[in-house]
Amino acid sequence: MPPNTEAKPAEPGIVQANRAVRQRFPFDDDQDFADARRGFMGTAQESVVGDAEGRTVWDLDAYGFLSQDCPDTANPSLWRQSRLCSDHGLFEVTEGIYQVRGFDLSNMTLVEGERGVFVIDPLLCAETAAAGLALYRSHRGDRPVTGVLYTHSHADHFGGVRGVVTDEDAAGGLPIFAPQGFMEHAVSENVYAGTAMARRAAFMYGAALPKGERGQIGAGLGQTVSTGVVGLIPPTVDISRTGQTKTVDGIRMVFQLTPGTEAPAELNLHFPDHAALCMAENATHNLHNLLTLRGAQVRDPRVWARYLTEAIDLFGDSTDVAFASHHWPVWGRERVIALLSEQRDLYAYLHDQTVRLLNQGLTPLEIAERITMPPALEKAWHTHGYYGSVNHNVKAVYQRYLGWFDGNPAHLWEHPPVESARRYVDFMGGAEEVLRRARESYAEGDFRWVAQVVHHVVFAEPDNAEARSLQADALEQLGYGSENGTWRNFYLMGALELRHGSVGTPTATTSPDLVAALNLEQIFDALAIRVDGPRSWDADITVRWVLTDGDPVTLRLRNGVLTHVIGRRAAAVEPDVEITLAESDLRALLLGAVPLAHLAASRAIEVKGDAATLTALLGHLSEPDPDFTIVTP
Repeated sequence: MPPNTEAKPAEPGIVQANRAVRQRFPFDDDQDFADARRGFMGTAQESVVGDAEGRTVWDLDAYGFLSQDCPDTANPSLWRQSRLCSDHGLFEVTEGIYQVRGFDLSNMTLVEGERGVFVIDPLLCAETAAAGLALYRSHRGDRPVTGVLYTHSHADHFGGVRGVVTDEDAAGGLPIFAPQGFMEHAVSENVYAGTAMARRAAFMYGAALPKGERGQIGAGLGQTVSTGVVGLIPPTVDISRTGQTKTVDGIRMVFQLTPGTEAPAELNLHFPDHAALCMAENATHNLHNLLTLRGAQVRDPRVWARYLTEAIDLFGDSTDVAFASHHWPVWGRERVIALLSEQRDLYAYLHDQTVRLLNQGLTPLEIAERITMPPALEKAWHTHGYYGSVNHNVKAVYQRYLGWFDGNPAHLWEHPPVESARRYVDFMGGAEEVLRRARESYAEGDFRWVAQVVHHVVFAEPDNAEARSLQADALEQLGYGSENGTWRNFYLMGALELRHGSVGTPTATTSPDLVAALNLEQIFDALAIRVDGPRSWDADITVRWVLTDGDPVTLRLRNGVLTHVIGRRAAAVEPDVEITLAESDLRALLLGAVPLAHLAASRAIEVKGDAATLTALLGHLSEPDPDFTIVTP
């Protein structure tokens, strides 16, 4: 990790803006602090969670500096949120329900049954999940895990499962619950566009940034992501409808499916014997993302709001505590309903007002500048944009309805970034003149404009050290003033890349477990998106797989497109090579786990035709770049 010696102090305009935040919001309201500490039972004796090689994947003490007063280099509202999120340990939610918080970006919830403990959302990596379970057992006894539940299809809610149970446990009958559609979305999101998402997530969570008042202080939803082993054990029980009930180890649960909210496959669940409601990630102590900065499918705030209304109707009269897979619980029936109602109004307002304004002809940028939240919502701390933001959520709503194009034909066929940048800089009188005027804007405190205009010099002249330095300084100041944790991290990571080049991608979710979870259709789709189209225009290659334990499959590369056909129609085209093998061997071969020569030597396969044809086909695949640049061309 590069040293943080080049980080600058906050400029006067940022200092003034941050101090104004203190006057605007009720910082003397300490209810959240009381809730965040309620039920604290203790934390781990060892502050560092390491992996098998001794590498640190999580440091419980890394955010100790947040106990200090907020410095001028941080938005006081974000500093407050980060301090709340940095509390770590085991907490009692209510009798029989416990949470491990502060051991990862997310929380792990543990519900005690008649024989053991039921685990909800086992964090992002095996190492932090194992540490969390060990902490629980140190206080509550060595209870066996009797079931696991993934509330939704994001990796920080299932990736640590191997830290709490094994494949043998699942094969032996231990139930693993998930909402309907979980596997499709968990795998497709983390594999198809996984490389790009992981790279952008490195900026979003800022895991590579130095921790401190001029560096990473949190991500709003939690502190950052752990950097251990991400795994997946497929669920064994699908939850397919609202109102469905299950009892595991004497624990009664009632489910509410909420597809299309915070994740495409998600659920809330109620524990009637505990008067407790788990809201997954549908109602947390922040405005959430409708489209994350790392990238994802656009979420639907309209249905999100409707599901929150449904949760109130279904469970409001029988709930005394609501908790989620991030942040801290809320106790008391009235406070629970108030939280859910305000969260509901938050997403409904963003949706309705964005659609109202787009129907008046406003563009995404114009709507994002115009919309502010109602004062009654803004005064509630849990509606603040620490993770999602009003600004980028508005743009997501617009994208959901109208796509990327704002309707102005001037924006229909713009030059790509580098070509545009060269023309802009030339029009503006050259790089030296742009930088001269940008320095004046910097001195005036217009960092937003500096970042926008100097970007063109960086892309037109990537080796211009003065431009890179000024751009980094402007991004840094924008980070210091941001209430949104992910915006701060993006700005500061941008400054870091401009000063030092890429510092890598700490956490990759395209793990062996996720790749192994791909079904055959998904494997062929994953191969198709790696075809180097232009290099494959003239190729015409057909490979037929005859599965000894399944339907035949024909792959054909033609016109730069890799298509597959499964079943009887697979015989419609004469193949260049036909390979007979078991599906497990096909998976291993296509995923690169076993070479063709090895399978042939072991006589696990039968080849008719020229085996070199398969090698030729695979030679048309390109490798994704897990470390591509973001703020430089």
